[in-house]
Amino acid sequence: MSRDPSRLRSNFEPGTSRWAVRRAQWRALGLTDEDMAKPKIAVVNTSSEMAICFSHLDGIAAEVKQAIRDAGGLPFEIRTAAPSDFIISAGRRATYILPTRDLIANDIEVQVEGSQLDGMILLTSCDKTVPGQLMAAARLDIPSLMVICGYQSSGHIGNEHVDIEEVFLHAGYHAQGTTSFERLKEMSEVAISSPGVCSGMGTANSMHSVTEALGMSLPGGAPIAANSPQMWEHVRESGARIVDMIWEDLKPRQILTEGAFRNAARVVLAQAGSINCIKHLQALSLEAGLDLDMQRIFDEEGDRTPVLTAVRPIGPLSIEEFEAAGGARGVMKRLEPKLDSDVLTVTGKMLAENLQGIEIGDANVIRPLDDPWGQDAPIVLLRGTLAPQTGVVKVGLRTADRKLAFRGKAKVYESSLDAEADLKAGLIEKGDVLVLRRQGVKGGPGMGGASRLVFAVEGAGLGPDVAVVTDGQLSGLVNKGLVVGEVQPEWAEGGPIALVETGDEIDIDVNAKRIDLLVDAAEIDRRRAAFVPPAPTADSGWLSIYERTVSPLSQGASLIDSARRRDG
Repeated sequence: MSRDPSRLRSNFEPGTSRWAVRRAQWRALGLTDEDMAKPKIAVVNTSSEMAICFSHLDGIAAEVKQAIRDAGGLPFEIRTAAPSDFIISAGRRATYILPTRDLIANDIEVQVEGSQLDGMILLTSCDKTVPGQLMAAARLDIPSLMVICGYQSSGHIGNEHVDIEEVFLHAGYHAQGTTSFERLKEMSEVAISSPGVCSGMGTANSMHSVTEALGMSLPGGAPIAANSPQMWEHVRESGARIVDMIWEDLKPRQILTEGAFRNAARVVLAQAGSINCIKHLQALSLEAGLDLDMQRIFDEEGDRTPVLTAVRPIGPLSIEEFEAAGGARGVMKRLEPKLDSDVLTVTGKMLAENLQGIEIGDANVIRPLDDPWGQDAPIVLLRGTLAPQTGVVKVGLRTADRKLAFRGKAKVYESSLDAEADLKAGLIEKGDVLVLRRQGVKGGPGMGGASRLVFAVEGAGLGPDVAVVTDGQLSGLVNKGLVVGEVQPEWAEGGPIALVETGDEIDIDVNAKRIDLLVDAAEIDRRRAAFVPPAPTADSGWLSIYERTVSPLSQGASLIDSARRRDG
């Protein structure tokens, strides 16, 4: 392994203007000529004082930088946006959340590619930071390593477990008058007791598992308790490893192959993880230059991947029990006969080598293939006359009382607040299908969420008796009732969801993978002819740029031209 500094793209020819001005800047920072010959590594930090998810990252960044220095590298810490769903959801109907993913990717590109640094180590935390950082790694294709920064501890009221999911859920109950303000306030006092991401198998922990399954983080970090001795060891090992990766010239596109993406889908399904992983993996595959259809891959793999663990909210297990049993690495060991195990990882080894000697700590937490928690797909993609491209249902574990078919009359809303008001007023009844539209990537713009409405329906006692259909996204923690999310084409594209009228009949059949609008074709044609495409709603700022450039959800809601990227 050659360690010749002349190989590094960051080392400019002495005497040139680029060399001279850079040297002047860095000498003023106290760097020596010896320092400036080393591999220059971006430490991408999303630290923020606004959210507990990121509050420990400055300490992690310091430890990573020291490990890089000890291994012979030169770290430069850079900052990006730090989106926490529970904080930045306050503005514009929560539509800033998904677009921040792409803002992070672009921010990293500007700072790292503009500076011609040699590699990146990326501190992953709350859910949008993970895909945003992965997208940047695939786009820049320089040695890159993700560091999973852990999950938060939760609390109790008496013997009752309370975490952020319960707070979110009971806020919906409170809106319907079934949880008192005092109880909700008490829950919010104890739900979070340490830094890190939400402790359930929501989008953050699901995407951390995706990162490991893709081979983009060192094994054994998904999940990992924030600020635990195991996390700090993982941090130090990662800091040392990125330096070797630069000298080995090990790049993301060598790792991010179709086999790696299929492995990631299998792990999400085996963990009954977040449906949001589908769109993030789709966007990432485009950045990696691959021509993949992740909706089709999830559909295919869902039919042959059993559910091997049942972490809250889909089952009784805690994230701590899952980590102790082996976490994502344990799931991959169980799935090994079904995985593409000859894919390369950031260790420099194939996945099969990484899995050698791995043992499962608790066979009931991560069950064997022949005795799973569930045999049927926990995530189901529907198609039909209401969703010609797709709609997604998070089923989780298929219990006897879980309703998987529903036929009812539509009640159409373009605002979750309006639907919640009707719910509280008693205007929503058993048998209704609540159609919440104008929530898609263009219609938001940026994907509004239906989770508040879902929890309000549950709080009103109508969970089993009312279905929700939306072109918006759902929290990775949602696992209540029959909810069809991300219906495509969306309202803003004139999809069938834009043509639904209150009183129309809708038929949902999860087992048949169907969702149909039961309206005469001639009537649909009449409505389509009368539909007027909406004008852009964001007239300035980041959301305006996003609204005008974002691709459809089937392409990952990406800001790149997928056809041109595949050709180029």
